[in-house]
Amino acid sequence: MKICRECHAEKELNEFYKHFRMGDGYLNKCIACVKNRVTKHRNENLEKIREYDKLRAMLPHRVEARKEYAKTEKGKVAKSRALKNYHERYPLKRASHVITGNAIRDGKLIRQNNCSECASTEKIEAHHDDYTKPLDVRWLCKKCHDKWHKHNTPIFQ
Repeated sequence: MKICRECHAEKELNEFYKHFRMGDGYLNKCIACVKNRVTKHRNENLEKIREYDKLRAMLPHRVEARKEYAKTEKGKVAKSRALKNYHERYPLKRASHVITGNAIRDGKLIRQNNCSECASTEKIEAHHDDYTKPLDVRWLCKKCHDKWHKHNTPIFQ
C-alpha cells in the first residue's frame, strides 16, 4: 500500500506508475492523479502542444519509422482499416471522388495542369466546393487545396 502525494488516498501499488528513482520503485502520485494532471496541462496548453506534436512527427527518424511500418503486413492492414472507416464516415465524399475519377478516366472531365489559384504545376488535385456536385471541380495544387480546407468547409448533404 502507498499514499498518493496528490489526493492523499491510500492505494495498492499497482495503482502507481513504476519509477526506478523512487525508493520503493513507484511514483509518489497515483495513476489517476497523473492522468488528471496531464489532461489538465494539455487542455490549458492545447495550441502549444499541437505545434510541438506536429514538429515532433516530422523528425526524420519518425518519418522513416512510419514509412517502414507502412510496408509491414500490420501497417497495410491498419491503412486498409483506416481507409474503410473513412469511406464509411464520408460516403458522399467517397462517391464524389469515385464519380470524378471515372469522369477523368472516361474523358468527360479534363484534368488541368495548373492550379486555378496560384498557377503552380505541382501536384494538381480536383477540389469540390460542394460534394453534391461531383463534376463541378476546381483544380488546385496541394498547397492551395490544403489552405482552402483549413479556412473553409465544403458543402455536404
